[in-house]
Amino acid sequence: MRRPALYSRSPRVPQQSAGASEVDEPQAGTGAADASGAPAADAAAPPSRPRRHLWRNSILSAVLLGALGAGGYYYLPRHTAHQLTQKDIDAAVLRSLQTAVLPSQAARAADIIRPSVVQVVALGSEKTTPAAKVEKRGRNMARGKPPTDPPPTAEGEVERGVGTGVVIVDKGVILTNLHVIAGAEKIKVTFFDGLEANASIVGLQPENDLAVLQADKIPDDLVAATMRSTADLMPGDNVAVVGFPFGIGPSVSAGVVSGLKRSFRSPEGQQEMSNLIQFDAAANPGNSGGPMVNMSGEVLGIVTAILNPTQQRTFIGIGFAVPIENAASAAGMPPF
Repeated sequence: MRRPALYSRSPRVPQQSAGASEVDEPQAGTGAADASGAPAADAAAPPSRPRRHLWRNSILSAVLLGALGAGGYYYLPRHTAHQLTQKDIDAAVLRSLQTAVLPSQAARAADIIRPSVVQVVALGSEKTTPAAKVEKRGRNMARGKPPTDPPPTAEGEVERGVGTGVVIVDKGVILTNLHVIAGAEKIKVTFFDGLEANASIVGLQPENDLAVLQADKIPDDLVAATMRSTADLMPGDNVAVVGFPFGIGPSVSAGVVSGLKRSFRSPEGQQEMSNLIQFDAAANPGNSGGPMVNMSGEVLGIVTAILNPTQQRTFIGIGFAVPIENAASAAGMPPF
């Protein structure tokens, strides 16, 4: 009866030389006698060629198993990430809008422009005319202060006017209204970080009630505002105003553009300005010279006046701003 083939448990006999082929290996079943002279037990075994094939197959199997064990991850199917679709993105955005509290457009605009906004204070000798005293009393009452004149500074100066300015060049060049600093003997500006500095007048544009100031010292990280052309501005566009109404601020108000190419004559009737932007964001004395910005925080104009048919210097819904094209030309730098 034919014996089943078995894998050898004995180690391979070393090859006689490096060039020896597999036919030089000792083969089982050759009919050789063992040490006792008895014939080998497998003398009747079939020729050795099939066993050589089994030996070779066992080696190949071991090599393949080892390769799979050492680097089998190369052959495993990889996990593929879920491909996002537009529907997935829309769902995520909708979920964020429903669950997250986002700042308003005006809040974002104000946050952008605020580091460029400064308070402008005009100082000078105390005026003793009745009109000057009435104006000071009204300004103090609007600020919630006693209706007495503000105390003079160490140099004997008093506050003659308070307004707003906006930095248009990071070297300390500031745009404001001419009427804010008119007649001032000294001008003081306060930057966003609280730094106070004296400023001098370096440019005037009386026809547009504009003045250009240069601060004598500036913060290390001063940020200049970005100016935006008003060529595509339309009634109904959202705008915001940042400034120091009655010296309080910086304060923010928001509204829309009410009209374009408006004209305004000062209450004294001494000057008429044209090509103004009408807006309805709240503005009051102290906002003068401040920026009117779009919802990207870009300056569209400089707040210059409010219209009130009565003698009260308060806002009733109509304000005017000089377009930034005119304002920038006052500084000798038409931006568009």
